[in-house]
Amino acid sequence: MTRACEHPDGSHTGAVPNLASATVGARLWLLVEYDGPWPSHLESFELPERISKLVQRALERGIRPQLIRRPGRRARPQEQDLRVLVGYAVGPNPWLASGVIAGPEDLDLDALVAGVVPESCILEDEPVFLVCTHAKRNACCARIGLPLARTLAENWPDRVWETSHVGGDRYAANLVCLPHGIFYGSMSQAAAIAAANAYRSGEIILDRYRGRAGIPEPLQAVEHFARTHTGERSVGAVAVESSRSDGDVTEAIVRCGDVRFQVVVEPSVLQAPCGTACAEQITTYRLVSLDRLRPVRYATPALT
Repeated sequence: MTRACEHPDGSHTGAVPNLASATVGARLWLLVEYDGPWPSHLESFELPERISKLVQRALERGIRPQLIRRPGRRARPQEQDLRVLVGYAVGPNPWLASGVIAGPEDLDLDALVAGVVPESCILEDEPVFLVCTHAKRNACCARIGLPLARTLAENWPDRVWETSHVGGDRYAANLVCLPHGIFYGSMSQAAAIAAANAYRSGEIILDRYRGRAGIPEPLQAVEHFARTHTGERSVGAVAVESSRSDGDVTEAIVRCGDVRFQVVVEPSVLQAPCGTACAEQITTYRLVSLDRLRPVRYATPALT
C-alpha cells in the first residue's frame, strides 16, 4: 500500500533538519536494473525469480540491494541478462563496478563483502547518482523524485538512475552519490544539480546533506558539525579517529585536514511542521561542544 501525505505548507523543502540521517546499514551496495513493477518491499521477493534470488543472496550477506531503472519511459521487461552495479562504500577508497550476468550465481557477492571487485564486473571511473522514485513505498518519492531524476539525467544521461527505497521518505526527494554513499534529502532540482557537480569534483555541499551511509548516526552528526565549523568540503578530508558514548551523549575526535577537534553531540527530538505519514517527530542531533585540540609537541632529545 502506498503511503501518501498532504503538504499544503510545501514540506520536503529542507525546512525539516535532515543531518545525520543517512542509512546506517548501507556499506555495501547491489544495484539491479529492472524496468518492471517494483514491490513496496524488496524483501517480499515479489520479483522475477532470478532477481529475487539475487536480492536474497545480497540480504544474507549484509549487502544493500536496490532496484534501478533509467529515468523516463518504461520498457517492457524481457527475459535477458541482468545489468548490475556493486559498490564498496567503505573507508577512504570506495569503489563502484558494473557487469552483466546471466543469473544470480554468476555474481560473486562474497568478493564484494571482502572488498574485492567480482570477476564478472569492471571498475567504473565515474560516480553514479540514485534518485528514489519508489511510489509503492511512498507517493512523495515518486511525485518529487521523478522530475528530479529526469533533470539530472539531462545533464548526465549515463550516470543517473531511478532507484527503489533508500530510507528516509520524509526527506524526499532523496539523492545518493556513489561510490561514497553520500546522502542528500529534500532536494530541489537546482540543489541536486549543485550537489552532483560538487561530488564530481570530490566535494560535499552541506545544504541538505544527510550524511554518509554506513556510519552510525551520532558520528554522521559529528562530521556534520565539524564541517560546518571549518567549512571543509572535500569528501575525504574529514574523518572520525575515535569515539565513545555515555548514554545518549557521543564524544569523538575528528580530523579535518591537518586539524583535530573534540566534538560532543546528543540527540534532539523535534516536532515536524506537518503531522503526516512522511514526517511526525524527527530525531536529529544537537552540538554540545566543539573544541580544537592543540597539536602534541614532542621534545627533541639533546645530542650528546
